[in-house]
Amino acid sequence: MKKIGILGFQGAIIEHERQIKAIGHEPVIVKYPEQLEEIDAIILPGGESTTMGKILNRTGLMEPLRGKIQGGLPVWGTCAGMILLAKELVNDSVTHLGVMDIAVRRNAYGSQIDSFATKKVIPEVDPNEIELVFIRAPYITSVKEGVNVLCELDGHIVAAEEKNMLATSFHPELTDNTAFLKYFVSKI
Repeated sequence: MKKIGILGFQGAIIEHERQIKAIGHEPVIVKYPEQLEEIDAIILPGGESTTMGKILNRTGLMEPLRGKIQGGLPVWGTCAGMILLAKELVNDSVTHLGVMDIAVRRNAYGSQIDSFATKKVIPEVDPNEIELVFIRAPYITSVKEGVNVLCELDGHIVAAEEKNMLATSFHPELTDNTAFLKYFVSKI
């Protein structure tokens, strides 16, 4: 049984927690730097990336988390979590963790009313179609060498991985499908 951390400031914390339990692992809600020593991996959930970045700084978690990720801690950023991981934000001058060689456009699909769901096969993750739920979603505008693109939608990159880092524009935790979580856990 692995201990999977979930950054616990805001966003789809309960949904990630439910899925982690469903596949037989232990969720740990991470709010303090010392908790990084207890976990085997961490999920950065969707939410509001600017707020999450401010709270990471205020709690003293930003630098220890960055160090752990750079040291190999598996991390998965969904939606706002993707923004936290990105080394470059196309429409914002402030980056947060800045550890993944991707450029991301915030709110690329528009506002809340422009949210949508679709289905797609992502061969590395599941041979069957997976429901992809986009809520005020970002997308990746470019990747550097070493980043593997897992999924594109209408010419935009919506899932990618680099070393120990996984990023998705969409929210697998808002569906009943645990394929993406199992894929992430397989990287531990």
